[in-house]
Amino acid sequence: MQPTLWQQIYDPFGNMIISTLLGAIPVVVMLVGLGFLHLKAHIAAGAGLLAALAIAIFAYGMPASMAGNAAFFGGLTGLLPIGWIVLNIIFLHQLTEQNGSFKILQDSIAGITQDRRLQLLLIAFAFGAFFEGAAGFGTPVAVTAAILIGLGFSPLAASGLSLIANTAPVAFGALGTPIITLSKVHGYDLMEISAMVGRQLPFFSLLVPFWLIWAFAGRKAMADIWPAIFVTGASFALSQFLVSNYIGPELVDVIAAIVSMVSLIAFLKVWQPKEIWTSTTLKGRVDNSRADVEAGAASGVAASLSDGATRGQPLPATPSRHSRADIIRAWTPWAILTVFVFVWGLPPVKAWLNGIFAPNFPISGLHNLVEKMPPVVASPTREAAVYSFALLSATGTGILLSAVVGGLVMKYNPWQLIKTFGRTLVLVRYSLLTIVLMLALGTLTRFSGTDTTLGLAFANTGVFYPFFGTLMGWLGVALTGSDTASNVLFGGMQKVAADQLGLSPNLMGAANSSGGVMGKMIDAQSIVVASTATRWFNHEGDILRFVFWHSIALACLVGGLVTLQAYVWPFTLMVVK
Repeated sequence: MQPTLWQQIYDPFGNMIISTLLGAIPVVVMLVGLGFLHLKAHIAAGAGLLAALAIAIFAYGMPASMAGNAAFFGGLTGLLPIGWIVLNIIFLHQLTEQNGSFKILQDSIAGITQDRRLQLLLIAFAFGAFFEGAAGFGTPVAVTAAILIGLGFSPLAASGLSLIANTAPVAFGALGTPIITLSKVHGYDLMEISAMVGRQLPFFSLLVPFWLIWAFAGRKAMADIWPAIFVTGASFALSQFLVSNYIGPELVDVIAAIVSMVSLIAFLKVWQPKEIWTSTTLKGRVDNSRADVEAGAASGVAASLSDGATRGQPLPATPSRHSRADIIRAWTPWAILTVFVFVWGLPPVKAWLNGIFAPNFPISGLHNLVEKMPPVVASPTREAAVYSFALLSATGTGILLSAVVGGLVMKYNPWQLIKTFGRTLVLVRYSLLTIVLMLALGTLTRFSGTDTTLGLAFANTGVFYPFFGTLMGWLGVALTGSDTASNVLFGGMQKVAADQLGLSPNLMGAANSSGGVMGKMIDAQSIVVASTATRWFNHEGDILRFVFWHSIALACLVGGLVTLQAYVWPFTLMVVK
């Protein structure tokens, strides 16, 4: 029997308020379960998925088999590429901990600066931005959170601050993939949309480092190191603006991150704060949870349970002495990781690897059977559902190979590597299950059209659309976990709404991506990646509660900037030739 074509319906009850409330139920179920009912992440995600299935089938009229296939498609995506990244970065971290090289790496960072605020700037913001630019898709949070927990930061600080830091670089992540995808799928001019995003995010590339340190240590502690924060943010922001406007989106984050790291390290040669901040917990929080203590002990460092300068968990006045050879050996696995991740992100390398092995599997009963309808698209458009088993070109494979090479350099034998990988798989098994369930939920909402219903609610805001259109991008990333996916989902709607309201389509297309980056810190898969990297299992709700208001506040600030660009600063819309 020939499968039946199904057309999405965005207002199934003829009342947009009721339809929007119903469309929001799956997300609300998951977030309430995580943030307020303190359910384990995989249970909350499973409850959200069941709610999404019920809404899709009984409220939106999606055939049950089609809804099940959409969830299955999302689950496969959760395993590869997302879960594959998490598994292998934790594998590498395990190897470096077991042979003691991570302790040497910690001491070498303390040799640059013992101040925890400056370590955050260097690792969470600048180093994380490099990995976002080279790979994206969860890699920067996994790497930086693992390093921070190894340095003795509390699990909540390491997780939450890595998520806050990984915002401003996201739109140009994975060698510009979100911007390139927005251009290709919805017909935006690539350089014009790159330039427009490059006139929005630099404001936040300067702001986010200040915000990061304020969230960690408080306003006064932030003010005490403002010169270093300014150097870090300004060097990144200026590089981000210049590259995005005059070169293109591909190398924006990579160049800006390198410039920012070099600028900060050079600045610290001539400037140091008057007081060294040694606390590793969030200011104003005393966390005596067993998980915090165990996580700190696992890295060989007792977790601090107090806050303040020169209190908490002190570092030695003089970092432990290690030979240059030992320090080079300790950094070698992470240098290898950097090279592999960067090479794996290059489009020619991906194309070559995909040419060797990357079979595509159309999802039977779903592929080209769901039709998007106006006003989301100009004319009815069928949705492809093809799972690409691109194992060789997946970023996680590059990370796995870097871990194996790094492990051999650290003098592990093959059997030890296999045993450690097996232990890592057991360690992260529930995190992998959670990612599968969350991606199943996000994919089902996309194919059923419930997320589009939520987007249309933002689109019906008239003169306030520049603000709420930006929040549409935020919602898209919060739901899908990807700025790229949000651009695919809402990029066309932004263009249609902008034309109808007499706004610049490039402005609103860019706003979708720029606003989306602030949703990255609350998307479910990023939170699971952070909790797994810090081994703070079953505390995803604590992380969500910490970052949620930061996410909303920053998204509203982006919306305010876009509104000013639309109505007060039209000169920012001029095309650079």
